[in-house]
Amino acid sequence: MLGQIELGQSAPTINVLWKIARALDVTFSALIQAQTDASCTVLRARDAKTLASGDGAFKSRALFPFDGPRKAEFYELKLTPQGREEAEPHAPGTVENLVVTEGTVVVRVGVESHTLGTGDAIVFEADVAHAYENPHDAPAVMYLVMTYSDG
Repeated sequence: MLGQIELGQSAPTINVLWKIARALDVTFSALIQAQTDASCTVLRARDAKTLASGDGAFKSRALFPFDGPRKAEFYELKLTPQGREEAEPHAPGTVENLVVTEGTVVVRVGVESHTLGTGDAIVFEADVAHAYENPHDAPAVMYLVMTYSDG
């Protein structure tokens, strides 16, 4: 699979990129964009790189420049109606702060389950398996800030 990605013959899914980042012990963002020297960066929606799950139900768009290692990352996440995304545990000390801006999302963290509506937010330690699920017939939109540990 890595060889196909390197040759441009295959586009990796979000899960594959997370696994590669974890194996290399780098942040997710370090894998998906070149560095920039600008002190101010405008991220045009039309130019954004959107990553999707294998079934297309989950989409993630980075809302920060990929200019090297960072302690926090900011994403726009979208889930189709009835869509679900399973996330593997992140490195110890990783925290996710998620707010739902449209629709309803069930967030599963380990064995806990939390239903969030528009305007609701959740903060959790993401070093356990977690999932996002849209149980309704309307799309859901979320914004996620992921913070990494110094260690």
